[in-house]
Amino acid sequence: MERENQFVGQSLAFLDAVERTSRAAALQRPVLVIGERGTGKELIAERLHRLSPRWGEPLITMNCAALPETLIEAELFGHEAGAFTGATRAREGRFEEADGGTLFLDELATLSMAAQERLLRAVEYGEVTRIGSSRPIRVDCRIVAATNEDLPAKAERGEFRADLLDRLSFEVITLPPLRAREGDVLVLADYFGRRMAAELGWDAWPGYAEHVQTELEEYAWPGNVRELRNVVERAIYRWDDPERPVAHIVYDPFESPWKPAATPAPARREDGAAAAPQPVQRLDFDDIADLRAAVDSHERAIVEHALGKHRWNQRQTAKALGLSYDQLRHCIKKHGLMEEGG
Repeated sequence: MERENQFVGQSLAFLDAVERTSRAAALQRPVLVIGERGTGKELIAERLHRLSPRWGEPLITMNCAALPETLIEAELFGHEAGAFTGATRAREGRFEEADGGTLFLDELATLSMAAQERLLRAVEYGEVTRIGSSRPIRVDCRIVAATNEDLPAKAERGEFRADLLDRLSFEVITLPPLRAREGDVLVLADYFGRRMAAELGWDAWPGYAEHVQTELEEYAWPGNVRELRNVVERAIYRWDDPERPVAHIVYDPFESPWKPAATPAPARREDGAAAAPQPVQRLDFDDIADLRAAVDSHERAIVEHALGKHRWNQRQTAKALGLSYDQLRHCIKKHGLMEEGG
């Protein structure tokens, strides 16, 4: 299935970003795509290319964060044989590979200042020079760059070239995070759910139980659409009754009662020395007449306090207490806290 089909949504914020992408596609100017991880920056680059006059030419992608700094310039601009140790033959860079088409530079903010300077010259003059050569090569490619960082702020701090930022930002498309796309969570969850059900060979897509739909809408989705897709596909894969709506979601794939506990770093005083551990509160054992009742009472107090502290956000509370979401839900029901918390 083509990735382009993942452009699913109905919120105004999402539709505005798609419309701006479609308008910018017809021009040959650089476009800067900004968005959190998992919002679909690469999909935007693909759409810009496919809707442009260059759609029949190559779309070349380079993740600037995936290569060590020593290799970035060789990847972008190419090199001649013998230019450095290991360069046994000449090689085209990404600019030459994208000639006539589109070059998508992901994680742009990770480029070194030296690489930024060479990139600026390539964008400004349409020429690149391979490492180990003095002969410029003409290239014609449309630049689309993406980042999840605040480039204007980095430019003010001298961490990113302001002139390169100006050159690449003819149009800036800022992708909304999933939490700002009102109404899109369930639309996307249904879309990914139907695809996963078909992949598993289910006769029909039963949908999600009502409480799961509420959970999906209330969750903050720090990983955005990518995280949503992983969560719902994993839930459907683990669901063993394709005739009933999916009623259980696991947000953390590492969640387990046997999950190894993280060892916290020792606290330290301002002078750097290790701080003395805080004393553990002890119960008055002489006052305990019924062990089960005492344990239940303290469990209820702890859970109720944690829920209040986290404003009844059950996922945050479960994480703070080291419980799974289902374990916390059991405690809430067991102690009758759901009605009290509203």
